[in-house]
Amino acid sequence: MDIRFTQLQCRSSSVTLAIDEWLIASQQSWGVFSTEGDVGAILGQLLTHTSHHQPLDYSGNITGVDPSQVAVVSLLAQQALLEDILEQDDSESLGYTDPKTTVFGVIYGQCHDNAMTHKLLQELDLTHLSQSSFSQLSTGEGRRVMLARAVATQVPFLVLDEPYAGLDVHHRHTLTEYLQQLSHTLQILVVVSREEDLPQWIEHVALFSHGKLDSVMSKSEWDNHPVINQLTAQSGQQSEELLALIRRHRHSAKFADPVFELHNGRVAYSDKVIFSGVNWRIDNGVHWQVKGPNGCGKSTLLGLIFGDHPQCYSNDIDIFGKKRGSGESIWEIKQHIGMVSSALHMQYRVNCSALDVIVSGFYDSIGLYQKPTQQQVAIATEWLAMLHMGHLAKTAFKQLEYGQQRLLLIARAIVKQPTLLILDEPYQGLDYLGRRLIKNSLELIAKEQLSQLLYVSHYQQDSLDSIEHYIEFVLDDAQQGYRAVVSGPTLK
Repeated sequence: MDIRFTQLQCRSSSVTLAIDEWLIASQQSWGVFSTEGDVGAILGQLLTHTSHHQPLDYSGNITGVDPSQVAVVSLLAQQALLEDILEQDDSESLGYTDPKTTVFGVIYGQCHDNAMTHKLLQELDLTHLSQSSFSQLSTGEGRRVMLARAVATQVPFLVLDEPYAGLDVHHRHTLTEYLQQLSHTLQILVVVSREEDLPQWIEHVALFSHGKLDSVMSKSEWDNHPVINQLTAQSGQQSEELLALIRRHRHSAKFADPVFELHNGRVAYSDKVIFSGVNWRIDNGVHWQVKGPNGCGKSTLLGLIFGDHPQCYSNDIDIFGKKRGSGESIWEIKQHIGMVSSALHMQYRVNCSALDVIVSGFYDSIGLYQKPTQQQVAIATEWLAMLHMGHLAKTAFKQLEYGQQRLLLIARAIVKQPTLLILDEPYQGLDYLGRRLIKNSLELIAKEQLSQLLYVSHYQQDSLDSIEHYIEFVLDDAQQGYRAVVSGPTLK
C-alpha cells in the first residue's frame, strides 16, 4: 500500500497528532520515534478506523489505506482484549478455562487454521503456553500472543506500537529477527520511544515531537541525530522539580528490620510450579531489583508482598514487624506500600477522573469512594501540574492514552510516600520524556531514602545506580520451576 498523509490534524480527548505530509510507499517499512505523546495508538486507530475510547476527530486526508488490511499490536489493544476476556469468561472461577480464551484460542480465532496457529505458536515461543488462559499470562507473554494474533489475520500491513514492551532480553532479540523476516513480505510500522528499540533493519525513520511529525530521515541519519541528547537535558530539570515536590510532603514510617522476609517461599498451581525454595529478606535502606525471564514469577513474588496473590497466606511471611495471617488487615499492610504494575493497570477499570486516580493513592483504593481532604486534593493537583496533565484533571481515566494512565498510576503509588515502593515494569507505555522523568526521579528517591524500591525492568538501560541488591530467578530443572539467587553487598 502507498499510504499518504496530507495536512492531517487529529485530536483525541488527551492527545493531538499533526502531519503536514508523509508518504509510506509500497514495500517500505518504517520506524517511528516519538519524544512525547502516544503517537502509535493514534496512528493505529487512524489506519484501522477504530477507537478504544471514542471516535477520533481529524481533518486532512489519509489516502491509499484499506482499514481491513491493517492490524495493530499495542498495549492499549492488549488491555482491551484482556478486559473483554475477563468480562465474558467467568468460568475460570469454576476451575474451567473457555477454549476461546486460551492462547491457542485467541490466535486461532483470527485465522481458523490449525496449521497456521501451531506455526505461530512455535515461531513466537508460545507452544508451551498454548492451553494457558490469556488472562494469566505475564505482560511479555501477552505481547507475543498479540503479535501472533495480528500475523494470523494475514493482512499486508502491521502497526506495532511498542512491540518490545515487557519482553525479556532473549525475546527482544528473537523478536527483532522475527520482524526482519516478516518485513520481507509485509509492510511494518514500528513505533518506539526507546532509541535502542528501533530495529537496525529499518531503512526509514519518522520523528514525532510533541505529537507533530518533525522530520523523516534514513536510518543512518537517525543514528547521528542530536534529539536524544537534547531530550536527556530537558528531562533532568523536570526530575529535580518532581523531587522537590516529593520532599515537600515527606513523612517517615520506619520499621525495625526486617521490613519483609520470606521463608522457603513457594507458589504452585495444580499443574505447574512457578518457584520454590525462595528465601529473601529486605532490610531498611536496601533497594532491590527483581530479575528473570518472562513467566518466571517476578510479579507473583511482588504480589506476595503486596498481599494480592491468593497464596500469600500459605507462605511464611513477615512484613512490617507482623507475621502475615496473624490478624492484621490487608489495609494495614497496603498503607505502607505503593504499587505500580501491569496487573494494577488492568484492574483500574473504574472511570474516575485523572485527579481522583492520584488521590486514590492515599486510600489504596481503585477509584475514590470517600471525600478527600483539601490537602490531599492540593497535593494531587501539584502532581498533575508536574506531569503536564493539569488540563486533564477532570478527564476520565479510560479516555486517556495508555502512557498517560501509567503516569497517573505512578503518581498514585508515590503520593503517600510509602515505606516500600513496588515498581513492576513501571515505564511500560511511557514516551521518552516520561520514562526519563520517572527513572531520574526514582534514582533520586532511592538516594535520599524517601522510599525503599523493589524494582523490575528487563532493560539494562533502566538499571538504577542506587540499587546494588538483586534477586534473580533461574530455571531449576530438578524442581521443575524457578529458584531465586540473591546477590549484592554483604547482607545480614
